[in-house]
Amino acid sequence: MRYRQEPVRSRPPPSPMLTPNRVPMKKLATFIAAALLLAAPAHAIVGGGTPQADGVARAVVTIVGSRGNFCTGSLIAPRVVLTVAHCVQPGADYKIVDRGADGAPQLLNVRTVAIHPNFNMQAMQAHRATADVALLQLEIPPKGKSTVTVGTPTIPIQVGSRFVVAGIGVTVRGDGKSGGTTRAAGLVATGQPGTLQIRLVDPVTNGVRDGIGACTGDSGGPVFEDKPNGPVLVGLISWSTGPNGAAGCGGLTGVTPLTLYRDWILQTARSWGAGL
Repeated sequence: MRYRQEPVRSRPPPSPMLTPNRVPMKKLATFIAAALLLAAPAHAIVGGGTPQADGVARAVVTIVGSRGNFCTGSLIAPRVVLTVAHCVQPGADYKIVDRGADGAPQLLNVRTVAIHPNFNMQAMQAHRATADVALLQLEIPPKGKSTVTVGTPTIPIQVGSRFVVAGIGVTVRGDGKSGGTTRAAGLVATGQPGTLQIRLVDPVTNGVRDGIGACTGDSGGPVFEDKPNGPVLVGLISWSTGPNGAAGCGGLTGVTPLTLYRDWILQTARSWGAGL
């Protein structure tokens, strides 16, 4: 697997560096364990519901890392997945969990990882705005999946603007077995939303008590806005808090809008031969 953090230049896609028979056994065991953990139907997006099978759920994929982490991604081209940079940092290997006709989890190789050159991990961990955006190039496309359109939020973003978030994360913090099935929820913008960061809350609880929101494993999940031609992916889930800004889930859902990063996404994907 190759990593790219430099500005994109037009050139042929790099050769794959990781093949199934070259994965160290310990890492392979970790991948398989993570895939099996997510094999059984469960919940995701705390308090969320199951989206229609022919809707946003068909574009959502599960990303597992050799360090045991898992995140959410979205298929934006047959072999290109959009996710957040903090989920696919150098020093680990990553794969996509796919399911065959029998529903058994299979692991798809990631050929290349491209991280936005302006991403800052410290800023993300402090819930500050940063370029928390990354792309994965797959060797083969997942089965039974469809792609989504990448766009940008309607400007200006108003307090109360509605968005739909989706992810495969846990519903019980610290319990990986409570994650694995795509869930979606409608949230609204709060605070001072803009082109650098959007903070979403459950419109019923307003972030002051437990409500709907992202949790562990939902990082990288798509944030949709309804447009005249249907839902468009306009942001990515970056972080979450509990009620009143406490640690946990069900309070704020931090979103990286794609306003400043859509051009980089399209240019990178096109350099891999993907038409968007």
